[in-house]
Amino acid sequence: MKRPRAAWSAVALIAASTLVLSACSGGGSGSSTGGGGLADCGQNPLTCNSADNLQQGGQLAFAIEKNIENWNVTTSEGNVFESAMALKGVLPYTFVTLPDLNVGLNKDMLVSAEQTSTDPQTIVYKIKTEAAWDDGTPISADDFVFNWKVQNGKDCPDCEPALTTGYDQLASVVGSDGGKTVTATFAKPYTDWQNLWSSGAPLYPAHIGAKQGDVNTPAGLKAATDYFAATVPNYTGGPYKVEKWDPNVALTTVPNPKWYGATKPKLDRVIFRVITDATQEPTALQNNEVQVIYPQAQVDLVQQVQNIPGVQQTQGLGLTWEHFDFNMTNPFLAAKPLREALYTAVNRQEIIDKTVGQFNKDVKPLNSHGFVSNQPGFEDTAGGSGQGSGDIEKAKKILTDAGYKGVGTALVAPDGQAVPPLRIRYTVGNAIRQSQCELFAQYAKQLGVTVTIQPTDALGKTLSSTDFDVIVYAFVSSPFPFANAQQAFVTSQGGNYGKYSNPEVDRLLNEAAASTNVDEARKKLNDADKLIWADAFMLPLYQKPTFIALRNNVGNVRNNSSLDGPPYNVLEWGLRPS
Repeated sequence: MKRPRAAWSAVALIAASTLVLSACSGGGSGSSTGGGGLADCGQNPLTCNSADNLQQGGQLAFAIEKNIENWNVTTSEGNVFESAMALKGVLPYTFVTLPDLNVGLNKDMLVSAEQTSTDPQTIVYKIKTEAAWDDGTPISADDFVFNWKVQNGKDCPDCEPALTTGYDQLASVVGSDGGKTVTATFAKPYTDWQNLWSSGAPLYPAHIGAKQGDVNTPAGLKAATDYFAATVPNYTGGPYKVEKWDPNVALTTVPNPKWYGATKPKLDRVIFRVITDATQEPTALQNNEVQVIYPQAQVDLVQQVQNIPGVQQTQGLGLTWEHFDFNMTNPFLAAKPLREALYTAVNRQEIIDKTVGQFNKDVKPLNSHGFVSNQPGFEDTAGGSGQGSGDIEKAKKILTDAGYKGVGTALVAPDGQAVPPLRIRYTVGNAIRQSQCELFAQYAKQLGVTVTIQPTDALGKTLSSTDFDVIVYAFVSSPFPFANAQQAFVTSQGGNYGKYSNPEVDRLLNEAAASTNVDEARKKLNDADKLIWADAFMLPLYQKPTFIALRNNVGNVRNNSSLDGPPYNVLEWGLRPS
């Protein structure tokens, strides 16, 4: 859920029960102000702000920071965090990431999902008899098969999925019991099997896809994929359905009258209001235009919210992390010395001190591409690379030793070509990322490189089209590192937006994702990560604080520092009696 959700989002989207963070270390860490239900999220991430006595009816507005440009979150372009959050109550899925960063089975749709064999690895899903799309069509093996085909990279080469990992390892997906039992058999083992058809890659209705073309052909699958990308959902398999979409304004969802789950929605409407300028979110919250905001934390924004009466807030450190990426197809950035020098010039501690460190003192530079610092398997893989150290003299020496001229003034490549200005991009309205880009430009200038700053209001499209030289964004992931790493770093994967390629990295990450030994898989991932550092493709900055603020009358809404975000339990949201 790129996001993107990401997809990794910009939202990454992944999962496996053996690789989760503890309840006290990630999902709810941070501080809470204003008292109320969020105050104990650090100790009780699954139950903080709980409420049993919610009123029936009313509406709740949740602010999202990006317009929804693509409605198919399983595609590379559509895999955006905000889009996935808005559709959490519409699209069914197998597993979801909980606020303690463990994985939960979707018990509304599934009776069970179990590994029944290791040779070959076989997973059997039992779908509830009553689980159905709102037009009465049962949710069945047909939906699993269709969503497998459009994401495995083989049946539909042009579908451009956000993630093929795992789906491309399946040998077959077969239905039985009238389609209510799904048997997925792997050609080779897949460590993170709970990622498949999970909340990061939810199910789209096969029977509606089939109306666009024969879903047994590449052309028909592509037509269906494009339809789901372009069409505001006129279907639902979840507790809510879309009532109205006003582009750049709001997505309004209402209870699905055909909802098959035992728990029925309390609210009359859940509105996902588009506010692309984060500075306007506190005002909207104060004026009760929205009741929940989940912005990327900014210094001024946090301070403003603290002064709003009747509002509570909390921060958490989970699976979201900020990073710079290079476009490896840029002929000048294809040269490793330039990449290495630029990243060595970047001072990550200074970036933290001037941005997120002003409101969260727990944030530190992140020295891994594979794990966050409080996650099992974490290792400081940066070694003595010096990347992110801010060592300008070392950066200059890297360039000089590689034959560059004009170091510190106007950089010229060894072949005599002047290094042209580089474009660095960030999400419009994000003051912290703007500051990070400005600092990057200052560091680069000291090496003789000009960097121009250009915001984007369509992050998914910018990433999927590689329309940048340098970009800063965050991966919003679930607790499954192996598929995450494949998506971001394996050659030609949908989340590998900078077009990075290293055959040895591919081998190690693919082997890690196919291992049945978790310790061995972690070692392979860390070995691959050392090579990624050596290649100077991506520079992790820090584990990013998530920030949520809501009005005190809102119940069952809480932080979830993963790709699922607070709407992971949108079915349970409601308002306390006034």
